[in-house]
Amino acid sequence: MVSRRRFVGGSLAGLAGLAAAASVVDGFLLEPQRAVAEHVEIKLPRLPEAFDGFRIAQLSDIHFGPYMTRPELDRAVNLAKEFKPSLVALTGDFVSHPWRQHNGLEGAKNAEPCADAFADWKSVPILAVLGNHDHWNDADLVGGALAERGIEVMRNKALPIEKDGQRLWIAGVDDVLEGWADLSRTTAGIPANEATILLAHEPDYADLASKAGIDLQLSGHSHGGQVRVPGVGPLVLPNLARKYHTGLNRVGNLQVYTTRGIGVINPPVRLNCPPEVTLITLKKAR
Repeated sequence: MVSRRRFVGGSLAGLAGLAAAASVVDGFLLEPQRAVAEHVEIKLPRLPEAFDGFRIAQLSDIHFGPYMTRPELDRAVNLAKEFKPSLVALTGDFVSHPWRQHNGLEGAKNAEPCADAFADWKSVPILAVLGNHDHWNDADLVGGALAERGIEVMRNKALPIEKDGQRLWIAGVDDVLEGWADLSRTTAGIPANEATILLAHEPDYADLASKAGIDLQLSGHSHGGQVRVPGVGPLVLPNLARKYHTGLNRVGNLQVYTTRGIGVINPPVRLNCPPEVTLITLKKAR
């Protein structure tokens, strides 16, 4: 006969085993495919009155390849479309290399099916910056695939958006980690008194952007860590995403929002860190 103590101990061990197995199933098979819509309101003191309520849908770190398929990406894009944004911001890392291959031409080719998911979205401007994985595979091929489908690739440039005689600037730097960012060149034509939103793949670039009169920086790169332990936070974070790795942070007068992104890299797991489509509403700070 099994003693009550042994029965309880065995039952608890069994439950712990089941919980661990459930976490593995969730982390590898379920959570990476359950993109969620994160609604974020950001108040900017210098936001022109005409842009009060302006909506931006941000998608980042798609990593189209072995762990991101077109149906998964379509679900994320549909979440963004339902928001009816005035602007779509894509903040880098569009591709990953194929399974058991190295970065290169085959990885860069994944930009084509990735960009196809946005090709029929003609009613709203779509602006993009490149990330380190785009450069590791082939930045020119990735950027070219995006541009061919009507996506404006911001490689150290800025564009104004005009509404009711007022302007909001959207700037974009090329990848920071690979040394291609040039903030001085990017902001050279922006008047000092006009509000500016910067797209920069790596969030810790905010330390430099905060000194350049930028109001808001939108970034990705961190994936939120992919695995987050309650009470501890992300276990592993990449270089240039260790300070401002998740959500909304402030650096002086600059605010920086870092999305968890929608894709993964090896290991292809997410735990307590679901994929994110960021739906931002800008408000004039009173």
